[in-house]
Amino acid sequence: MYTDEQLKKFRDIINGSRRAVFFGGAGVSTESGIPDFRSQDGLYKQKYAYPPEFILSATFFRTHTAEFYDFYRDKMVYQNAKPNAAHLKLAQWEREGRLAAVITQNIDGLHQKAGSRTVLELHGSVWRNHCTRCGRSYPAEFVLSCAGVPKCSCGGVVKPDVVLYEEPLDGETLERSVEYIRNADTLIIGGTSLGVYPAAGLVDFFGGDNLVVINKGETARTLLGTLITDSPIAEFFAKV
Repeated sequence: MYTDEQLKKFRDIINGSRRAVFFGGAGVSTESGIPDFRSQDGLYKQKYAYPPEFILSATFFRTHTAEFYDFYRDKMVYQNAKPNAAHLKLAQWEREGRLAAVITQNIDGLHQKAGSRTVLELHGSVWRNHCTRCGRSYPAEFVLSCAGVPKCSCGGVVKPDVVLYEEPLDGETLERSVEYIRNADTLIIGGTSLGVYPAAGLVDFFGGDNLVVINKGETARTLLGTLITDSPIAEFFAKV
């Protein structure tokens, strides 16, 4: 749990930052009511006809498309989720000129809802969808309102713009993320166990002054930072 001394140290770091970058994962959104995958109560611990990591694979999408969408609509899109203190504070720091970018592994769009403008979504977004045949774009509401497999007017299957297992990350998004981290004076790692690659490897490009890690539980990698605290991130940010 965090201490008053850690809160003060973090405030001092942020007040002195002009090119901070935030790198976050599922733990940022759990306090908005969106479950993660790997925790004790996460999706991977729940019982389905197929393992969730297989349901969310490119192979399953191709071969069991209707079943993919049953799971996707039920477990992957949270229309009523609202930004929490972490999302709102990051947007505030961007407006104040302290934060240069948010790099997120989440697909829920809560950073944008909070007002953040420079958001790099490593794993895509549930709010964008496209036809796999003609490329036409569709909003999330179209996918959610359809029964069965959503189809484009051309007859093609509409796919969410999320990175499924077996699919590569977007190269341009990765390159931009590397540049932001390389140029950062502060890197804040929050709400992620750093167990998913290649995204977790991005932190190796940081060479700035202050590395901050705020995560509930241990991370998969041992990091030596200016400030490391085992805390729920929204709770911590609400006190800053």
